[in-house]
Amino acid sequence: MAFIDGTVVNVALPAIQRDLHSTLFEAQWVVESYALFLAALLLVGGSLGDRFGRRRLFVIGVAIFAAASIGCAISRDVQTLIAARAVQGVGAALLMPGSLALISASFPEGERGLAIGTWSGFSGITAALGPVMGGYLVDHFSWAWAFLINVPFALAVLVIAITRVPESRNPHASSSLDIRGALLATLGLGGVVFAFIEAPTRHWDSPAVLLALTAGIAALAGFVLAEWKGREPMIPLGLFRNRNFAGTNLLTLLLYAALGGGLFFLPLNMIQVQGYSATAAGAALLPFILIMFALSSWAGRLVDRVGPRLPLVIGPLIAAVGFAALGLPSTGGSYWTSFLPGIVVLGFGMTVTVAPLTTTVMNAVGPEATGVASGVNNAVSRVASLLAIAMFGSLMAWAFDASLRDALQAARLPQDVVALVQSHRSELAALQLPPQVDAATAAAVHRAVGDAFVTGFRWVMAVSAVLALGGAAISAVSVRAGAGPGEKKDRAS
Repeated sequence: MAFIDGTVVNVALPAIQRDLHSTLFEAQWVVESYALFLAALLLVGGSLGDRFGRRRLFVIGVAIFAAASIGCAISRDVQTLIAARAVQGVGAALLMPGSLALISASFPEGERGLAIGTWSGFSGITAALGPVMGGYLVDHFSWAWAFLINVPFALAVLVIAITRVPESRNPHASSSLDIRGALLATLGLGGVVFAFIEAPTRHWDSPAVLLALTAGIAALAGFVLAEWKGREPMIPLGLFRNRNFAGTNLLTLLLYAALGGGLFFLPLNMIQVQGYSATAAGAALLPFILIMFALSSWAGRLVDRVGPRLPLVIGPLIAAVGFAALGLPSTGGSYWTSFLPGIVVLGFGMTVTVAPLTTTVMNAVGPEATGVASGVNNAVSRVASLLAIAMFGSLMAWAFDASLRDALQAARLPQDVVALVQSHRSELAALQLPPQVDAATAAAVHRAVGDAFVTGFRWVMAVSAVLALGGAAISAVSVRAGAGPGEKKDRAS
């Protein structure tokens, strides 16, 4: 459910934007409200499962996720959809940490590798099929089915979990929860995200934007202080004294910001500008997913063969080339010559990076801290995507507005049409003209809007490439080829 939902919603966004008459920034909130609560509460969800029962929290999370999915499907305005997505994010924060924890607790050590491998395989399959299946449902039925598809899965999972999965707890789990840290993280991330999403329409000098940004930064500073001083912190900041752990998490922040922010706009480009169907746009990323799925085992052995530094430098460099290539197409080109090369290169770059990155994170700490290390790295990747989508939206709006203004002036369109387009520019490529506008004028407007969106998309891809290059530089400087504490303990034993 989590992997399908993570890939389907972006494909459904153009239909959601059209049917609910929402702006780009409201469409961003459809993604960001879910991502905000998932990122802020992910580690708390894991702690709650350890303390109160992993199966219990997993079942509660699945039930909340399913109920919120129904709420998303029946939403008749974008505000209700955003609220339902926020609740869905809370459910995901409870169920996602429990999935692997339940596997680890339910299988003996000799069978655990096969069980986790099966989990990974199904994750890859659903990540690949999710966008295609979701695109088909959007094209032939409604975007609501992109959410309703979760319900039968949820019912099956609930039956299996309740009847077949044994309960487990961590007997050494702390009796205290870092509620203060979770609240500060939610407020901090929410304030920053609100400021960047709302600034293009409210402007940066708006009291609401300035207040949200100031409060967000202050809350994030308070979060760091609370984690540093707290006795049972959600994120033990002492882990970041390890160079490999700090370096790989900074690489995660930069690379997943590029990936999450860049790929948010790709389906919008394909569907609203290039004219792809939702099914075709969903299938467009299949090569990316299949490359990662097919080569993941090979990539996982790279650390053992050449050490962590080389793949963590080369992988982001290849990914940067992929992002840059995705920014090259204009409008009207063939998928095979315009988007496919960039998607393939990006997929290979991420494949070279992801498994060595995860291995290096786990090897950087001792066996007793691997759960925390994995949770922190997962949370960093979620936060990266959350912040990038908000910030890239501001970048897209700036580039789109400037390009559209110039294109409308060059086209010498009637002033009433120009005024109408400018008043609806926050919808970006989803902008719709009234039927009384003549065909020639409408074609000129759509051409100007499409070119303006492509200009903004190129800026987004260029920044994504720069972020990936920054990740490669961080790896070259901070990741050491030698063994981390976890590796040293294993070898000593």
